[in-house]
Amino acid sequence: MPFDISNPWFIVILLVTGASMFIGWRLKAVMREIGKIPTSSGMSGKEIAEAMLRHYNIHDVEVLPAKGFLTDHYNPTNKTIRLSEVIYGERSVAAAAVAAHECGHAVQHATKYPALGFRSSLVPVVNIGARFSQYLLYGGLILSGASMGAGSSDLGFGYYLLLAGVILLGASALFSLITLPVEFDASARALKWLDESGFVRGKEYQAAKKGLNWAAMTYVAAAIAALANLMYWAQYLLRAQARR
Repeated sequence: MPFDISNPWFIVILLVTGASMFIGWRLKAVMREIGKIPTSSGMSGKEIAEAMLRHYNIHDVEVLPAKGFLTDHYNPTNKTIRLSEVIYGERSVAAAAVAAHECGHAVQHATKYPALGFRSSLVPVVNIGARFSQYLLYGGLILSGASMGAGSSDLGFGYYLLLAGVILLGASALFSLITLPVEFDASARALKWLDESGFVRGKEYQAAKKGLNWAAMTYVAAAIAALANLMYWAQYLLRAQARR
């Protein structure tokens, strides 16, 4: 990203970057904290996930271990729930909360939750953007700058590279925004089921809610960052368009 303090969105990006770092640090701290709280049910993350899937009559989703920390996810393509090592076999509030959250996504998939389907449809475009958007944006800046240096008012191909890059950033921002209801809904489903099933009780439930709330904040920060990045580059596009 070019360093342009005259662009007001640059300050927003700096602030969001700092907030994201704090949220990420706090989430890890909270997960480690509630990971020390045993559940009264005595069930592991894997057992919690399988129990929730059975409750919703979902029998075609497999619960598997994954390496790393906070690498838990649901894959709708092959219908697998991957739980990290500290979640899969542990018998803690953190394990119960995260396992139930990932099952929440499986329930969304099984019930054809619209936002999940829309987000999945954006994945191919977002993947293309992740690979090529920076090349398009910086290539557009270089070519349009060269045209200006040559005294031409026609930015030519550089303008269209910028436009393509901004469009891909727009798709990424839309993906981040639609992720918010998907993640909040999955957490709501998880907490509702954990409460009604009785697998977490009283203070355990509050601890689980705390963990999932901090996890949700990472997606809020990511959405704001994606929007700020889009607007930052859109400023360049508007400036280039004004010179045409």
